[in-house]
Amino acid sequence: MNGPRRVPGAACRSAAAPAPAGGRVQAGRISSAVMSNPDELLVAISAAVESERSNQMVLTVVLGGTVITGRLAPEAVWRERVAEVLKDSDRLGPFADVFARGPWENRPGRGEAPTHLHFHLARIVQGSIGIPETGGMYRVAIKDVSAWSVGDLVHFDR
Repeated sequence: MNGPRRVPGAACRSAAAPAPAGGRVQAGRISSAVMSNPDELLVAISAAVESERSNQMVLTVVLGGTVITGRLAPEAVWRERVAEVLKDSDRLGPFADVFARGPWENRPGRGEAPTHLHFHLARIVQGSIGIPETGGMYRVAIKDVSAWSVGDLVHFDR
């Protein structure tokens, strides 16, 4: 039987329902309800990633029934990496400047709580596979997260 499993010892949090018995989180089994108030713990995790400029926090989130799993990155690092990828593209190269300009440094309210999670090396979980296999770059509004878990979903075949 194919299916995702969580990394042992990972915490689970849901706005819609408590963690399933046995602590396992499986894609498609968590009901999806958008958080009217962003989860304070998730905002704090995002703020810690921003302040540390670290990309070691691994998170799995559910948004509208879609599961995304991967490492969080500070916004500045995420923007730099997206700009690098776009710059190398013939068709998308002109958009690299939008990400590289750094408007996040000049925006008002710099000390405000983060509103987005910035994933790199992330995958959208589709059944028992993660796409893309190499990982992608995703920006997710914290207010749209209906459930989340610390840790990465690991896929296996039995």
